[in-house]
Amino acid sequence: MNKNLQIAVIGAGLMGHGIALTLARAGQYVAVTDPVADARATLSARIRNSLILMGDDEAQIARILKKIEIFDSVPGAVRNAFAVFEAAPEKLELKQRIFAEVEAHAPANAILASNTSVMPITGIMAGLQGRHRALGTHWWNPPHMIPLVEVIRTEWTGDATMAAMMALLADAGKTPVRVEKDVPGFIGNRLQHALWREAISLVERGICDAESVDTVVKSCFGRRLSVLGPLENADLVGTDLTLDIHKTVLADLEHRPGPSPYLERLVAEGRLGMKTGQGFRDWTPQEAEKVRNGVATHLRRLEGILPD
Repeated sequence: MNKNLQIAVIGAGLMGHGIALTLARAGQYVAVTDPVADARATLSARIRNSLILMGDDEAQIARILKKIEIFDSVPGAVRNAFAVFEAAPEKLELKQRIFAEVEAHAPANAILASNTSVMPITGIMAGLQGRHRALGTHWWNPPHMIPLVEVIRTEWTGDATMAAMMALLADAGKTPVRVEKDVPGFIGNRLQHALWREAISLVERGICDAESVDTVVKSCFGRRLSVLGPLENADLVGTDLTLDIHKTVLADLEHRPGPSPYLERLVAEGRLGMKTGQGFRDWTPQEAEKVRNGVATHLRRLEGILPD
């Protein structure tokens, strides 16, 4: 992969700063813009802090920061871009306006990528003239520490566009996967929320409490998920056994098409999770911080930043 490409990132928030950091760390020149002045002003400091947590030394940090240039407008950031990553808030009309402006000022062959976790890419890109060069890239949070990026094809996305994006992400050290049909939630969130739906149902039906659900996942199959995917596991135990289990279990799993009434009640009562101290479980500030720190430490260890 050419290390002299210019990559544009629209949005300097939580996701945008991690995307910019990742690509600059891989040697690409990254142009970043954000409509919020404070986001632009604090970007370098936030990237520096993230790089320190990732174990980079001062020389490495200085090299990476030199690869990042901050612009105060979209036209300035995208005018020489090989690829543009949009990392704006999850609002359809906002993303559509951004891409209309990007298309007006970026090179005619630039790849246009929207970062979103669940929004259909087709709806975001429908108004573009060059829809063959548009796709989705779902980076997971934090984007500079989670390997996966889902690359989502729309009905218009060209094969060359998909191949170029896969190559760019792989060169940056990511683990890209192709999503060949643009469906809500793509792959990862559909799997994740299928699990969450059943977890909520178990509590709602009085089968167990929330702590028991989390304990079972963390102390059982969750331990092997990072090295044994669900379909690998099905092949390991045998598709015949998998079929027998499904004949017994699937009919009793939660299958309502809408959200759980129990979840809706929690939200209506203001029990919004760790940020309010109550959700499925009760949280003190200290307990919530312990969980957040535990996740960060675990991710850093997986990336080889911390010793085992």
